[in-house]
Amino acid sequence: MTPMLERATSTDDTDPASFEGLLGYLDELDVPDGLRAEIIGGNIVMSPWSRGYYGRVMRLLRERLAPHVPDGWQVEASPFLLAFPGVERAYGPDLFVGEERIWETGSRHLDGDGVSLVAELTSPSTRDDDLTDKVERYGQAGVPVYLLLDMQEERVTVHWTPCAKGYDSDAHVSFGETIHIPAPFNCDLDTTGFGAPEQH
Repeated sequence: MTPMLERATSTDDTDPASFEGLLGYLDELDVPDGLRAEIIGGNIVMSPWSRGYYGRVMRLLRERLAPHVPDGWQVEASPFLLAFPGVERAYGPDLFVGEERIWETGSRHLDGDGVSLVAELTSPSTRDDDLTDKVERYGQAGVPVYLLLDMQEERVTVHWTPCAKGYDSDAHVSFGETIHIPAPFNCDLDTTGFGAPEQH
């Protein structure tokens, strides 16, 4: 495809004042292969799916979190859209932990209120939103833990204690180190193996 896939693209031909209208439009949108669509700041934003090695990182993250997930919850790394009507956002995180009840729907989007952790792996096209809009909105929506893997800086940040401005608490480590994931998980996450493959 063309180089424009390295940048997020937006459509603004729907009513930006209506989150429900955008969500309905997104439900019917035929998203081209290789792209995902989210609602950010009153626009439908399309960006490319992840690089190949991100799959390894998501698999490791899923395997390491799964033993610490409370009963009745599950870790998911499949491409689902989570709707947060209270902050007028719909995000498709790379990985999340949700109550089993949120999958009991015929809708193409899931209830973001039933999520206890979201994890985003940054890419050049999404990094700015992951570091700014999503930190603020996930916190305002009450998501207990936001785990941000900055793939460009090779650094992990965990945000917790949701508040009106986003999150009150955060901690950072470089890839290869261990970081604590707070309640409801209360576990130490080993980030070994999260980096890019060595170039030969």
